[in-house]
Amino acid sequence: MDSSIKEQIKAIEEEIFNTQKNKATEHHIGKLKAKIAKLKEQAEKKKSSQKKGKGFSIKKSGDATVGIIGFPSVGKSTLLNRLTGADSKVGNYDFTTLDVIPGTIKYKGADIQILDLPGFIEGASEGKGRGREILSAIRNVDLLLVMVDVLQINHLSIILKELYDVGLRLNQKKPDVVITKKTQGGIVVNSTKKLNFLNENLIKSIASEFLINADITIREDINEDQLIDFFSDNRIYLPSIVALNKMDLVTSEELNKISNTIKEKWGSFIPISAETQEGLDQLVENIFSCLKFIRIFMKPVGKKIDFNQPLILREGNTVEDACKKIHRDFRRKFRYATISGPSAKHDSQKVGLKHELKDQDILTLVIWKK
Repeated sequence: MDSSIKEQIKAIEEEIFNTQKNKATEHHIGKLKAKIAKLKEQAEKKKSSQKKGKGFSIKKSGDATVGIIGFPSVGKSTLLNRLTGADSKVGNYDFTTLDVIPGTIKYKGADIQILDLPGFIEGASEGKGRGREILSAIRNVDLLLVMVDVLQINHLSIILKELYDVGLRLNQKKPDVVITKKTQGGIVVNSTKKLNFLNENLIKSIASEFLINADITIREDINEDQLIDFFSDNRIYLPSIVALNKMDLVTSEELNKISNTIKEKWGSFIPISAETQEGLDQLVENIFSCLKFIRIFMKPVGKKIDFNQPLILREGNTVEDACKKIHRDFRRKFRYATISGPSAKHDSQKVGLKHELKDQDILTLVIWKK
């Protein structure tokens, strides 16, 4: 980070620390936090423009991509090999993996690409190790698998903080806020929900760091950090799973104690042993579930339903999304579709492109022919 920006951030952080926190100062503190967010974003943009060399070359494939992140020697390579049969080098010393190693899981008709990322270390957000390249790669995955050694659970808080510091928001969604920019009139605040953490002055203080004239409508109960996240351009909202590896090295009593600590501090996780393969079935099922896949069984006109190779889409996808995934011409030549199954009101319901599909629907696409 640029030294002048670092100094500015440090000065603002000291001001926040020395400011007594109460109702009278909350809008001032909110404004200072927004200033820090802007400075960090500015530093990140400067880094990107000056970046030399090249990062990891990753070609995404399959229906979704999952990145495995963890400290060196946590067992990522062993897990990748067990899940996919990929040839990722395994050793009992740090930094065995120096590049990104891909593999593929085939599960319930889906092809899930798994990426074994190089070992993560504290300070990655500042560029230590290959931190910046790893964090850049994470921004392009669909799901992050955070892998932690059962005997080193303190690594989890380090990883999560590093990810948070570079704008990655795990298992969160972008705040439901609507901004309508205008040429004059200042900042006007509206809300459709009761706000327990924000008030009009605090919202205006934060917003004034990013906007001059705008109508702001807040449609859910959020806090000041979430509002700052909304205004920041570099936030990525990403689903994640925590896998606690090497469960075979501790007793059931020790595992329960560790489990309670993790749940209390960070929430849910999946205990596994990449070495003995315990818990891997549950892990794969959770990956499939977190990716929000739906399976669509295709029935070509005049033919039988193909139950063996479903079309894999995501929750919320429509008939139009199905057309695009099969072939670009299907969208252009589309006449109508028929649906049977969970999303249909009746068998062979005739629908258009905007019809939302559900898991295990049976779909027939009818297209114009020349």
